[in-house]
Amino acid sequence: MAMQAAKRANKVDVSGIDSWMKVLKLFVKLNTFLFSICPDYKYVIYIAEIRLPPEVNRILYIRNLPYKITGEEMYDIFGKYGPIRQIRVGNTPETRGTAYVVYEDIFDAKNACDHLSGFNVCNRYLVVLYYNANRAFQKMDTKKKEEQLKLLKEKYGINTDPPK
Repeated sequence: MAMQAAKRANKVDVSGIDSWMKVLKLFVKLNTFLFSICPDYKYVIYIAEIRLPPEVNRILYIRNLPYKITGEEMYDIFGKYGPIRQIRVGNTPETRGTAYVVYEDIFDAKNACDHLSGFNVCNRYLVVLYYNANRAFQKMDTKKKEEQLKLLKEKYGINTDPPK
């Protein structure tokens, strides 16, 4: 079994990032298999540490979607790049045209982001970004600060609106 996995790894074309991902997954499977048949195996294949940019994660934020896109259509588009844990499509007036896609594996999310950024769906080009929690909370904080500032201005009678 291990030899078959090694032979398959030798036959993989490694010219692109997709192929590197396939090789990496084969090594992970081989490593898991060797460790499962012999838990005290000392020469388990260790995968070289692959460094991804810090913003890369399993959650993708998609903008510029057609308003009438369904979750099933999203699964058809994004499911080609790996198993998906969850898809959330925006349905309120503020969130229409956006969605979140959560992949099982970070490498699948990276692959989908690389390939689907700029992808044409119903004459709209997708904007695919990695989810950034800090950015989402930063917008909420800005709105709260604006409301607090407005309350303080009312409290002290400061009018910043220009006269008509």
